[in-house]
Amino acid sequence: MKLHIFRKQKITTYLGEDINFSRTLTAFDLMAMGIGAVIGTGIFILPATVAATTAGPGVSLSFLVAAVICVLAGMCYAEFASSIPVAGSAYSYGNIIYGEFIGWLMGWALILEYMLAVATVAAGWSSYFTAFIKPFGIKLPKAVPGPFNPKQGVYFDLIAVVAIFLIALLLAQGMKSSIKINNTAVIIKITIILIFIFVGLNFIKPSNYHPFLPYKMAGVFKGATTVFFAFLGFDVVSSSAAEVKKPQKNMPLGIIGTLAVAVILYMGVSLVLTGMVNYTKLDIANPVAFALQYVHQDWLAELLSLGAIVGMASMMLTMIYSSSRLIYAMARDGLLPHVFSKIDAKHHTPQLALLVVTIVIALGAAFFSVDQLTNLVSFGTLFAFTLVSFGIIRLRSRTDIKNVGFKVPGYPYVPVVSGLCCIFMIFQLNTDVFIMAGIWLIIGIIIYFVYGYHHSQLESK
Repeated sequence: MKLHIFRKQKITTYLGEDINFSRTLTAFDLMAMGIGAVIGTGIFILPATVAATTAGPGVSLSFLVAAVICVLAGMCYAEFASSIPVAGSAYSYGNIIYGEFIGWLMGWALILEYMLAVATVAAGWSSYFTAFIKPFGIKLPKAVPGPFNPKQGVYFDLIAVVAIFLIALLLAQGMKSSIKINNTAVIIKITIILIFIFVGLNFIKPSNYHPFLPYKMAGVFKGATTVFFAFLGFDVVSSSAAEVKKPQKNMPLGIIGTLAVAVILYMGVSLVLTGMVNYTKLDIANPVAFALQYVHQDWLAELLSLGAIVGMASMMLTMIYSSSRLIYAMARDGLLPHVFSKIDAKHHTPQLALLVVTIVIALGAAFFSVDQLTNLVSFGTLFAFTLVSFGIIRLRSRTDIKNVGFKVPGYPYVPVVSGLCCIFMIFQLNTDVFIMAGIWLIIGIIIYFVYGYHHSQLESK
């Protein structure tokens, strides 16, 4: 029997099956979703962690390097989203451009990216929430607010789990109400970040910038692979294409606009944070709040903890949403059980896909630490970015796919440079990340050949 693992899906099939979604999202909604996803753990935790362990004050350059690569990949995503406005993001693009097996691998990598990203943020959210309620005399039992660590008497992160389920419950009510809450949360978050930057400028000590590159440029590039995770939100914007008004116009605006705002805020926070406190003291769970307490600005530390709580919640909302749409897309194609592709008639959401995503994410957040999860998320992101970047060349050669919207400038050089940069970033990751990611991909391949291939929608055609 000949295997047809590179059989390709038709864009018209996807457009027909995604018709049950309501197209209600605008360019502003997409930017709010993207910023909500990008400005989460990345801005409140990663600048400090990477500065302390990898890049020193040069962490701001790590964010710049990561941003340049993300802008290149972001333009490729924008062209795909404009050409193929369907649910499923890179998974669906891969199915149409590369064929089913490659599409499956891209989707499987995205599951790793999206779900672990939420688990990572939930762990950080728990730390900030615990710090926020402490001044009010509220003390939680030692056994629950943290990742599994029996030696320290901590068994699971109950706070993170509760937060995940509450956000999933909100999403289950439909995108119209969820997006209003998310937009408000994003405005609050950006306002508080700007307050931190302007107040923090008054407490910068130039001596804290020396040495600026204690780990040389090698540390900057290594740090870039970790902070790459911080820009993760722009690609989840593309997963909402089936629910966007005028996707050819609004999808590129949402993706590029998200990146523009994110890089300004990230570099601003990184420079101020490492100027306020010596980078060697920043390897802690709630570094920005610590920096403000360090310079006796406790009032702003409390406000910032609130901003972190709101900001991380908006990121979890976007990522849980994107995860559920990815599971929906895979089930729509038969590669996962078809029951997960059912759209609730009242709320126009894939409720069962949302439920399974929530349970898996909650388990990850309950038992794993931020450090264990972040690098794996970076692998999933970079893997998808690489194939999306090179995929533009295949997309342009397709005469059956029309695009009247955004196109990557500098074709074919920009997509090729984007793909090569992503490959370079992948090889900066630690060996243990390759081992864990390899195991994840092998599991995905087994599932595809045991279940997905035989139940594929294309198998019956």
